Amino acid sequence: MKKLSARRRHPLAALVVLLLALACTGGLYAAFAPASKAQADETAQSLAIDEGKKLFATGCASCHGTKGQGSSDGPSLVGVGAAAVDFQVGTGRMPAATSQGPQVPRKKAIYTQAEIDQLAAYISSLGAGPNVPTEAEYGTEGADIAKGGELFRTNCAQCHTTGGKGGALTHGKFAPTLEGVAPKHIYEAMQTGPQNMPSFPDTTLTEQNKKDIIAYLNAIDSDETVNPGGLELGGLGPVSEGLFAWIFGLGALIAVAVWVAARTAKAKKS
Repeated sequence: MKKLSARRRHPLAALVVLLLALACTGGLYAAFAPASKAQADETAQSLAIDEGKKLFATGCASCHGTKGQGSSDGPSLVGVGAAAVDFQVGTGRMPAATSQGPQVPRKKAIYTQAEIDQLAAYISSLGAGPNVPTEAEYGTEGADIAKGGELFRTNCAQCHTTGGKGGALTHGKFAPTLEGVAPKHIYEAMQTGPQNMPSFPDTTLTEQNKKDIIAYLNAIDSDETVNPGGLELGGLGPVSEGLFAWIFGLGALIAVAVWVAARTAKAKKS
């Protein structure tokens, strides 16, 4: 008993007891809590994939193939990622009409957000790709609107015009208007490059760059925005506004010249 009591009074005894208690606590936590949580997450993901597969077989497989491998009517979806699915289905572009034109337009979505998430989970299981962004990624907190305008004019305005009104492209294609588009879908479009649009991954435009562009679009889309240049002619860009200047400006100059010439002729006769 004296020996045991002496060991208990050893300076390292408390440290040994503390280490044993921590080891037991960590072992019990690792054995029970994480395993059950991981199993629950895995079960939920599996259910989402199964439901998404059913939705895909009903509404998508006729064009994209039974396993998303693609066909003559639709491209392969292997590796496009959840972000592409969320954008295309969330904006109503997919499923497309049977008679497809040069470009699929935006329309009302026919799937709920829960169904879109299930479709995205199934497509993601076919191959890794960009994930659906979180609100922290596409939110405009801390964004620089002026920088966003600069980035937009450099990378996007050639097609969407400086005001984001959209514009015509070749062979019947077009850059759609960005008015009223949800920030999440703008972020996904930059990330995935839908249809005729090039993709802008984080290596090209960083997450902060995308935030800045979204903040700029929100600013020019606001009803409180004041155009310091006056009448903007719809903000359609230099082609339409240049055409307006040529037709009305040059027409006005010609009218004035004709009027002056007519007045001069009358003065000479009198």
